[in-house]
Amino acid sequence: MLASFAAAVSLIGTFDPEVIRILLLSLAVSGSAVLIGCVIGLPLGALVAVARFPGRQAVTVLLNAFMGLPAVVVGLIVYLLLSRSGPLGGLGLLFTPTAMVIAQTMLVTPLIAALTRQVIEDSDRELGESLRSLRLSRWQQARTLLFDARFSLVVAVLAAFGRAVSEVGAVLLVGGNIAGHTRTVTTAISLETQKGDLPLALALGILLIAVVIAVNAATTGVRAFSMRRYG
Repeated sequence: MLASFAAAVSLIGTFDPEVIRILLLSLAVSGSAVLIGCVIGLPLGALVAVARFPGRQAVTVLLNAFMGLPAVVVGLIVYLLLSRSGPLGGLGLLFTPTAMVIAQTMLVTPLIAALTRQVIEDSDRELGESLRSLRLSRWQQARTLLFDARFSLVVAVLAAFGRAVSEVGAVLLVGGNIAGHTRTVTTAISLETQKGDLPLALALGILLIAVVIAVNAATTGVRAFSMRRYG
């Protein structure tokens, strides 16, 4: 065990090309998914928070429920959509990084939207009356509240990234864990452990833990900064 750990540290310390390639792909896939999730989820969550329409409660329940979507189910849905017999099979996206981005986007978008809705709804209780007195449209209210709650929303986005980067089920189904092409940190850990290559699995595990710690540290830092600045 100690020998495997020492070898893992050596792989990290020497910037092993395979380790770096796997890590960069994971960060690129998860980062892209979170970026797309923000473009969709932030305005969606804000509009649900400020708008009043029939079925709003049902939409809120669905957003909250989809926060806990099982990753393998999302992976299965994307697989069926992108497979040769699926409606999008002609695009040839299955077993590509793009397919992994699509799967992770489906996972993180409901999370971002649900957290945004809660944050904006809390902010609306404080500023809503003032904004409505200015006769702003719903979208203008949503944009103002999004800006006002930006630090809390950064925490939500970082939480979504943490979920995406540590996810294995969906990306394994739609990416195929192809060496040098679609192998991410989590899928590589699973494969290398089964193969008995513990140094590589441990090296990737250490890096994954480091990324998660960095995300949590950034979350704590943003929260502390917002508290100091805005009380």
